[in-house]
Amino acid sequence: MQLEELKQKFEQFLRQNGHKITKGRFEIIDKIASYGPHFEIEELVRWIANQDRTIASRSTVYRTVRLLQEFGAIREVIKLGNRTIYEFVAGKPHHEHLICVECGKIIEFYKEEIEEFQDKVCEEHNFTPLNHRLEIFGICSDCKAKKYENRRLEVGA
Repeated sequence: MQLEELKQKFEQFLRQNGHKITKGRFEIIDKIASYGPHFEIEELVRWIANQDRTIASRSTVYRTVRLLQEFGAIREVIKLGNRTIYEFVAGKPHHEHLICVECGKIIEFYKEEIEEFQDKVCEEHNFTPLNHRLEIFGICSDCKAKKYENRRLEVGA
């Protein structure tokens, strides 16, 4: 889905649900789309404020993110400690996440075999899935390499 089409559908969603249609909400969509796939709301607020302080207040960003979640363009994807990471999913195919607990790197992946297995399990239990997410927490190759290098230096010292 193109960004302009998303905005049109979001405007319809706002009208149907009795929410205000403001220029700021649509400017926030533009900012989120250009920010990157994953974000915490507070870092998004700081980034938007650094871009242009006239766009929106902190509360407007929070409200707009919540409305975009209800609309389905943003979803909460990762709870890591006291952090909540969101993802701009509009127009993106379904995927899963690998999360490095050392550096916070998020790696997206898709495996048809996982999807087929989930469908089979749901079918076996006569269960109708509505949504799912898979998060695998571990250590990325960069952090593993750094740990190995640090150990090597300690032993060699």
